[in-house]
Amino acid sequence: MKNKLLALGVGGSILAALCCFTPLLPIVLTALGLTGVLGVVYNDAVLLPILAGFLILTGYAIWRQKTQK
Repeated sequence: MKNKLLALGVGGSILAALCCFTPLLPIVLTALGLTGVLGVVYNDAVLLPILAGFLILTGYAIWRQKTQK
């Protein structure tokens, strides 16, 4: 369970960071034909809290591994 939580946190952080700081999200949504949701999703008010949440999850998973040893 510990490694899954850490993997989810790190993977989500990387994905959210790529979507925040690169034009990856508009390219993917355009390829999927979902450009209508681009104005709602590609917004710092949405992406930055998601990034913060995954970073907190990663920190919690690391802290939990260190305290159980």
